[in-house]
Amino acid sequence: MKKTALPLVALCLALLAGCGPADGAALPSESPADTSAVLVDGAPWFATFRVVAGAETGELVLAANDGTSGEVYVLNTEGVSLDRPVENGELINVYYEAVMESFPCQFSNVTAVEHTETERDDRCGLYLQVLSDLWEVDPGLNTNLEELAVDLSELTDLSESEKAAVTWAFGNAHCLMPITGTWEELVEAGYIDGENLSWNGNGCLFTLSGSADGTFRADKWASGLGAYTFSDCTAKMGKDGSWSYTIGYEAIS
Repeated sequence: MKKTALPLVALCLALLAGCGPADGAALPSESPADTSAVLVDGAPWFATFRVVAGAETGELVLAANDGTSGEVYVLNTEGVSLDRPVENGELINVYYEAVMESFPCQFSNVTAVEHTETERDDRCGLYLQVLSDLWEVDPGLNTNLEELAVDLSELTDLSESEKAAVTWAFGNAHCLMPITGTWEELVEAGYIDGENLSWNGNGCLFTLSGSADGTFRADKWASGLGAYTFSDCTAKMGKDGSWSYTIGYEAIS
């Protein structure tokens, strides 16, 4: 069966047009606190981002804090003046001159990164941990994958940009460009044979649904006879903004 592009597979494009200033904000009249950057004529744009992953290495994966776009941003903090390390889950202001039209979007001439001093909430890190744990169980379902699909459409407590960033970070961790879409959309696009309940190739679909504020579920599906589920999961946020979770029960088919 011929595979066609999914309506939601923007994450799989090599280039994305229109990656301009993330929220159109102009630089305030005074320099940001806690940075030594000198901002003069034609000063850079700035925008606020959620740090989704990469704080440990300085290769940050960011989600736009406006919450409406599905764009993903990456930022290497090497050479950027910081008063203290950036942490996953916090909100930061990034001051920059332009954004490259690539996927993920990349910044040009970053002059400063500013901590916003808002409460840290690393629920993106929670979901990345859940996806990583699900990857490790019954590994035969996702060994030597050619196609990795991710469906976060029924996850209710992340913005569209956060969902996109979590999806990209998960795929990048396994050296795969993820496909986004529901099971039905993957069938329609030709990735999955809906009649025989199997992939047209070597693929696996990872799905998260629900909310960390209530209960959530995590599934991976390789075929009608190859699936694994974490069900009735509950999570708790610590005082530092990190999350832990408990699986209600696990199921295999």
